[in-house]
Amino acid sequence: MSMEFSKKVLVAGAGISGIGAAKLLLELGAQVILYDGNEALDVEAVRSRFEKDSAVEIWKGELTPQMASQAELCVISPGIPLEVPFVQVLKNASVPVWSEIELAFRAGKGRLAAITGTNGKTTTTALVGEIFANAAESAFTVGNIGIPYTQEALHMREDSLTVVECSSFQLETIIDFKPDVSAILNITEDHLNRHHTMENYAAIKENIARNQDADGTCVLNYEDERLRAFGSELKIQVIFFSSERVLEQGIYLEDGMIVLKHGDQKISFVKTDELNIIGKHNYENAMAAAAIAWAMGVDVEIIRKTLKAFKAVEHRIEYVAEKQGVRYYNDSKGTNPDAAIKAVCAMSRPTVLIAGGYDKESEYDEWIESFGGRISHMILMGVTAPKIAECAKKHGFTNYEFVDSMESAVKAAAAAARSGDAVLLSPACASWDMFPNYEVRGRIFKDCVHALD
Repeated sequence: MSMEFSKKVLVAGAGISGIGAAKLLLELGAQVILYDGNEALDVEAVRSRFEKDSAVEIWKGELTPQMASQAELCVISPGIPLEVPFVQVLKNASVPVWSEIELAFRAGKGRLAAITGTNGKTTTTALVGEIFANAAESAFTVGNIGIPYTQEALHMREDSLTVVECSSFQLETIIDFKPDVSAILNITEDHLNRHHTMENYAAIKENIARNQDADGTCVLNYEDERLRAFGSELKIQVIFFSSERVLEQGIYLEDGMIVLKHGDQKISFVKTDELNIIGKHNYENAMAAAAIAWAMGVDVEIIRKTLKAFKAVEHRIEYVAEKQGVRYYNDSKGTNPDAAIKAVCAMSRPTVLIAGGYDKESEYDEWIESFGGRISHMILMGVTAPKIAECAKKHGFTNYEFVDSMESAVKAAAAAARSGDAVLLSPACASWDMFPNYEVRGRIFKDCVHALD
């Protein structure tokens, strides 16, 4: 739905998504104020990201009620929690607060698939994105995956196929956002420092399907009890996927083959050993991607070919190198225990694990329990290192050591590993205590691996 904007819009957050939203609004004819609560914000550096004659206003520091009352709408960046004081100031001034994906959706065109879930989002989104790129002349892969949806919205056409990776933070503030096909891959404990309760977090994820109507489809994980119940309540088409059982209807594994049964139709996609991505969770990602693309009307043969050609996403159990008979894997995107469990379970060799980082108030018991003889040694770094060590000790795992940098972690892992082993970076924690983000953490890990003899 294309639109014109004559409103005065406050864009909150001067990071990549805030700047993307501000640029889109300027193109739509809005008056834009880019606001960031950080007093130390370098206003000139932010201004340099816009055209020289851009009319964007840049505000920083505290937002007063008088300032808030100047805005008719606020577009909020996903990194900003809704309980910060300035959001309350906006609400008191009756200023509507939109997610940036709400703005992009209203400005964009074509057909849309939207994917959320605690883990597996990026791999599934990348996979659907490649299928779309092979199926359509105009295709976009946007959202949490690194390209702001707002940046691409005005390039979309009526015949475009777009896939957007949505975080819970983005789904908190949607209004009319309505994908043709939505998917929730799983819901496990994460971001409770932001959403406080599991119920609240799950409800926000489920927002993704809230506006869909009879023409819409929602792809859900049958093995997630919460999602199974959610699927039974939905009034739209539901396609379940399962890696554990043969479903009467849905997409599942049968003798190592990914099969979709819909009505009387039965479609075989690919055998799991034809895929380049390893581990049960990746078979689930492939099933979800095939179901999403099929529900979007993509030709089965294109889906097949893309599934076979797809390589692992960077920082997601990404094979880095083999040194002295030891294979190194980068799973820096394993930023919570559940994601890290998936990486541990995908390892088929004795493994030295590098873990630890910023504390998102997660519990580590299930993760430690998943080691099951696979993890021979653990190298711990970052703020959570002592907490993880305590938890490991409680579960009888004492073969760990502490380091204070990625370089020393990789050297310690190389020293502990024997030929035929693997070394896995899968921190189970965010990166923000030592690195700007998980991508930088993963790239530094890879540089350290390549620097080994």
